[in-house]
Amino acid sequence: VNGMMHGRMNRVMMRTWFDQAARKKRRAQNRKAKAARLAPRPAAGLLRPVVHPPTQRYNMKLRLGKGFTLEELKEAKIPAKLAPTIGIAVDHRRR
Repeated sequence: VNGMMHGRMNRVMMRTWFDQAARKKRRAQNRKAKAARLAPRPAAGLLRPVVHPPTQRYNMKLRLGKGFTLEELKEAKIPAKLAPTIGIAVDHRRR
């Protein structure tokens, strides 16, 4: 058995959390600044459709899909090339 340190070092080099509140505040400010910077686009990533998963086990549930179909975009009168630039995910393979 390696007798080095005997756990004494852990007590000396303990990581403190005194900055927890300040860190929380800083993270919130950064999220707010990012949302303002991305302005009309969604801050939480691209807008995605809600879909049913494929298999019998999961198909009663809902989850986020990869992107909207070209038909859905056409119905909403949004060009497929424009969609990603305004924060909308596009999935050209989805039926």
